[in-house]
Amino acid sequence: MAQNGPGHPRRWAVLALVLAAECMDLLDGSIVNVAAPTIRTQLHATASALEWIISGYSLAFAVGLITGARLGDRYGRKRLFVIGAAGFAAASLAAALAVSPAALIGCRLVQGSAAALLIPQGLGIIRDVFAPQQQGRAFAVFGPVIGLSAVLGPVIGGALVSLNAFGTGWRLIFLVNLPLAVAAAIGAARIMPECRAPRAPRPDGLGTLLAAAAMGLLIYPLIQGREAGWPAWTYLMMAGSVLTVGLLAAWSRRQGLRGRDAIVQTSIFRHRGYSAGLACVVVFFAGMAGILLAVTLYLQFGEHFSAVHAGLTLAPFAVGSAAGAVAAPTLVVPRLGRGALQVAALLIAAGTWWLRSVIVTHGLATSSAELIPAQLILGAGIGMLVSPLFDFILASVGDAEVGSASGVLNAVQQLASAIGVAVIGTVFFSTLDRCGFVAAISQCLLIELGVAVLLAVLAWALPRRPREEQPAGIESADHAIESGASPGIPDGPAVRQPAAAAGNATAAAA
Repeated sequence: MAQNGPGHPRRWAVLALVLAAECMDLLDGSIVNVAAPTIRTQLHATASALEWIISGYSLAFAVGLITGARLGDRYGRKRLFVIGAAGFAAASLAAALAVSPAALIGCRLVQGSAAALLIPQGLGIIRDVFAPQQQGRAFAVFGPVIGLSAVLGPVIGGALVSLNAFGTGWRLIFLVNLPLAVAAAIGAARIMPECRAPRAPRPDGLGTLLAAAAMGLLIYPLIQGREAGWPAWTYLMMAGSVLTVGLLAAWSRRQGLRGRDAIVQTSIFRHRGYSAGLACVVVFFAGMAGILLAVTLYLQFGEHFSAVHAGLTLAPFAVGSAAGAVAAPTLVVPRLGRGALQVAALLIAAGTWWLRSVIVTHGLATSSAELIPAQLILGAGIGMLVSPLFDFILASVGDAEVGSASGVLNAVQQLASAIGVAVIGTVFFSTLDRCGFVAAISQCLLIELGVAVLLAVLAWALPRRPREEQPAGIESADHAIESGASPGIPDGPAVRQPAAAAGNATAAAA
């Protein structure tokens, strides 16, 4: 529970440790995207192996997110924070030493699993060490720090790859995690107080296994199917994923009827707005994760940009995201309500169309400057949509369901990123083999254009207004902590300053 007095005497140092973990997670994602072409070249990775290297992290994160939060609630958030940070450090070091695509994929899966233990603890720790009247100031710090990490991630990643210090090449992008991870682990062990949830739900072992199986049965054939020639087993696995989701729903319902803790509270899916919002999350984050990979591959393999040049080229996208995220809660949503999401979808469509037009017109001679206006518009739409999206979705559910609904949204966000890399990555490489780079990126951008249109349609099913912000005592945020909501990504009714929203949106874009 939050402190009633002045708070923990070293609360700001604790906040710095939590922010270090968040920055490490964000940098790891955006840095790997920029380094992907170099990794593929130096490790002689196939297209599917490259997709696994990128999406394996998100997949493992999605599988373990809710369980990681519950383990922290039950066994101590400090303990899980230290274990997660240490595991992340070890996996990062192993990734830097990987000598084959298979080894690197394994390390990325371990990294994602460690992040699933580490990241969900942050919100609960901050609420425990800060007094209620101080929590707004603490959460407001998240926005600028997370936003800056997301903006600088591609640039730092590109610079590290291009630097090639001591012949390390892409390996530096994983070694850069070590100081942050070690500092977070040692610092937490020394100064972070232990805290647990007042009523810690039991981890749902079978539910977690079913969720992992459902995700794996979907992602594996999506990534491997193109190289295998789409044999019958790929379709059987995807059908098996649907069946496993049904088994998970039945098991969760049974657990609820028996008064036991289930990994998913099935009543949340009875709300039309929540189900439509979940579809928005899948479509939106899948589209953005896939497009960012495709654009990065196009810039480095097609345009022959260096890694640092590609990182700098993508910076306007993150800047636009931050601007849109600030404008959404302060200017657009109060006036337009749900209409703000449609406006954001139109901006995404306009930016995507412009970006595609520029590339088709100039081909492989497209300059970074020519891509700036389209990126700013696309980024503004992204920020304007992702900043309030989770609050609109959570307005569909009751107070008792907010925790489970928020945890599922966060896990699905990670899964959607893995799906996007698999699907759009497959489209990119398939088109590239037949028609070249310009046609490949053009095809991927057409998919994103369709995503924007679908988002505008799905948004009509969401509530007219977002879920209201809660006062400092936020009971529903305590529920969110128990269900795995993470402060590094939009988590519904937690304290949400404009700056924090900007950081969340920029982080999601990266």
